[in-house]
Amino acid sequence: MDIKEIQNLIKFVAKSGVSEVKIEDNDFKITIKNKPEYVTAVPAEIQAVSVQAAAAPVAAPVPAAAPAQTETTGGNEIDESKYVTIKAPIIGTFYRRPAPDKPPFVEVGDTIKEGDVVCIIEAMKLFNEIESEVSGKIVKILVDDATPVEFDQPLFLVEPV
Repeated sequence: MDIKEIQNLIKFVAKSGVSEVKIEDNDFKITIKNKPEYVTAVPAEIQAVSVQAAAAPVAAPVPAAAPAQTETTGGNEIDESKYVTIKAPIIGTFYRRPAPDKPPFVEVGDTIKEGDVVCIIEAMKLFNEIESEVSGKIVKILVDDATPVEFDQPLFLVEPV
């Protein structure tokens, strides 16, 4: 089973509302648990939000994290309708850097190409590199570093080229 198949399985478990899936084969064994108490090293205020979200029905939307960086034009917020959104393909913890002592993958104003790594999402101790599906310029980073993200949550706004 390759990483893409595992990511798809994680997405499926997250969408389905199933609490646990176990798969065993001759050469591997994988268990996916969809329970919020497995999140570790999260600040207390974020944990309170996670507990409230866990108590809500599965179909209820989880509030998005506050924008990490906001760019304005002439004192007004930017018009997001002309930009492409890079979204989280899996549930996990969002990291802007490959390691704490390394620079971020991308900053506001950086030009990216399709296939460039823009962040990492950690899910079940697996660090998944998230690649851009569009070429363009990073206009806005929508999530703070080291915060939990939900499936399909917007992460970046990109001005396509």
